Amino acid sequence: MGQLSTAQILQDTLEETLELLKDYAWDQPPPDDQIRPLPSLLEQCEQLCKELPGEEPVRSIHHFACTGGTLLCKCLAVMPNVTLLSEIDPLSRLMLGKNRPHLFLPTDLIYGARVARRPVDDAIVERIFIASVAELRRALSEQGRYLILRDHAHSHFCTDADPNQRKSLRELLAQAGPVRSVVSVRHPLDSYLSLLTNKWTHFSPFGLEEYAQRYRSFLVRHEHLSIFRYEDFVDNPDGVLNDICAELALPFVPDSESMLGIVSMSGDSGRSSSRIGPRDRRDMPDDVAAEIPQSPTYVELCKQLGYSASP
Repeated sequence: MGQLSTAQILQDTLEETLELLKDYAWDQPPPDDQIRPLPSLLEQCEQLCKELPGEEPVRSIHHFACTGGTLLCKCLAVMPNVTLLSEIDPLSRLMLGKNRPHLFLPTDLIYGARVARRPVDDAIVERIFIASVAELRRALSEQGRYLILRDHAHSHFCTDADPNQRKSLRELLAQAGPVRSVVSVRHPLDSYLSLLTNKWTHFSPFGLEEYAQRYRSFLVRHEHLSIFRYEDFVDNPDGVLNDICAELALPFVPDSESMLGIVSMSGDSGRSSSRIGPRDRRDMPDDVAAEIPQSPTYVELCKQLGYSASP
């Protein structure tokens, strides 16, 4: 026989309780002045339910490539009982280019379904991902652990695919259960220069104005989330991390920098050490300097994020 459902167990328990109460029933109804009002059983159950802890949320952090997100996420990954998955986007097509050889990824069910002889579409991928996240969150929660997903927003907003024609990672996570999320940013000129250096020019036309427009589209899709600046983080790591952990309902321990050496994470393209501190801006090519006065969206973006637009 299978296990009884929760509802069946509750019904059986109530029936047993009623049988026991029959032994204490009056033969005749008592006078009204002997009846003491009892609180509603339903009200008591509702009150107990309100006092129970809520469902454990999935956490997520969202940022563009080359914005210092890896360093920030390494610090989150060393917080107590945190399990952080780096650079996640189930709808990314960066690894699915034409004439690209199939990769050996035996544990990646979505990739396998994407490159099959009869591949699955986005709708099926979404269902696989949502079910997987829901189960992973539940399993980790039972162990007292916290799940964080680091978004690979570059796949969504900085490729030739139309970012408005698909769901964001956070929108997918919301279908798996409650979500708590934050956004981190860096001066857009610094991240743009890093994209050029790494040759991550996955959209066209590639230029500062187009990049700024895509950055603003990203911010609009996450407009209700708290934003944390990378520059503030490197100036005051513990202070900003404490605020992020509070926003994500995570435990915080100071001095995460001392533990960064034990964390290995994808996306570590810009740093060769675990030191937290400001870095000089990369050398700016003349053609990029010439783009700045021709990019009104870049100027607006800098103003929105509290940065100077000057090179």
